[in-house]
Amino acid sequence: IEFTSKEPEEIKRYSDSITEDDLNTVADMIKASEKPFILVGGGAVISEADKEVREFAELVDAPVCDSLMGKGAFDGTNKRYTGMIGMHGTKASNFGVTESDLLIVLGARFSDRVIGNAKEFAKNANIVHIDVDPSEINKNIKADASIIGDIKEVLLRLNKKVEKKDNSQWMAHIEELKKQYPLDLDKSKLTGPAVIDSLYNITNGDAIVTTDVGQHQMWAAQFYKYKKSRQLITSGGLGTMGYGVGACIGAKMGNKDKICVNIAGDGCFRMNMNEIATATRYNIPIIQIVINNHVLGMVRQWQTLFYGKRYSNTVLNDAVDFVKIAEGMGAKAYRVTTVEEFEAALKDAIEMNIPCVIDAQIDQDDKVFPMVPANTAISEAFSEEDLAELGYDC
Repeated sequence: IEFTSKEPEEIKRYSDSITEDDLNTVADMIKASEKPFILVGGGAVISEADKEVREFAELVDAPVCDSLMGKGAFDGTNKRYTGMIGMHGTKASNFGVTESDLLIVLGARFSDRVIGNAKEFAKNANIVHIDVDPSEINKNIKADASIIGDIKEVLLRLNKKVEKKDNSQWMAHIEELKKQYPLDLDKSKLTGPAVIDSLYNITNGDAIVTTDVGQHQMWAAQFYKYKKSRQLITSGGLGTMGYGVGACIGAKMGNKDKICVNIAGDGCFRMNMNEIATATRYNIPIIQIVINNHVLGMVRQWQTLFYGKRYSNTVLNDAVDFVKIAEGMGAKAYRVTTVEEFEAALKDAIEMNIPCVIDAQIDQDDKVFPMVPANTAISEAFSEEDLAELGYDC
């Protein structure tokens, strides 16, 4: 099989349509702004525009957030990075975008999980939308300016026109938001965030992470700092339960020198756990982490917070034993209930370099925070502490 780096004809056509007027308009808007913010989406990942996005952020002197599909296109360890935006985005990203006077969107489609209430989204900002697909422009959010083209090609040309800015006061304010509203991480017990944080630390942030769909997916997006594109492989808006283990096998086959880990909930793992047998049959050394709360966690979270704890079809508390199932398919398997047990199991799995399954038992009512209720402004993001102050028992 011969691989080439040639662009598809469709992308070429749209890149050829980039005009000097469009570029100049955006450069002028950047020059006039005092509170710019950059939102990076999946288009920047597809375009492999990591280098250009970084250079652009430095020129504009702006903070950077991302969508779920944009993870890694901007280094998650960079001081400008504020975290994911949207329903389970950080308060720093949600509040910062709401305060900004210019939002520059690179290859994102303004999904409902990102924007919340469309009428309230970035209402103080002019919006620049750069995307290869013209049908995305003005579809969900009206843009004040737009450029149709491949993100990498657009930024290669736009970076030559943007004058280096100094927005030190704005950047200092964003840094204060980051300090004031950090993600909640409690490592005194085994939780979803604790699992992902330990995974990040033990793999030095260099693993390829695949996910299924639900709470574990959001924790993987929040607590693993992705340094480059395609470190996170997830089905995103498709919401495909059972996607992750097959994706992890594929990732490992294409990156045999990398640690490849799939994160799944127990509900998702049930959908496609038979593929562990594929990994053992061909000796593909993936690590499958099951964040096991014995419920369909994300749906249960909504039932708890918004439906009076009327739990319907979300409890999976039965006699299924994932360790025995994994061992029956030829994998090494562990059941862990503490952070220390999880870290020991993970280190052992990495060293053994064979297909492994780690069944990480967490509480059924652990939740993903922050959270934005459906159809409300992203500035309405709330945390567990906010609910506690209101006297709400969740």
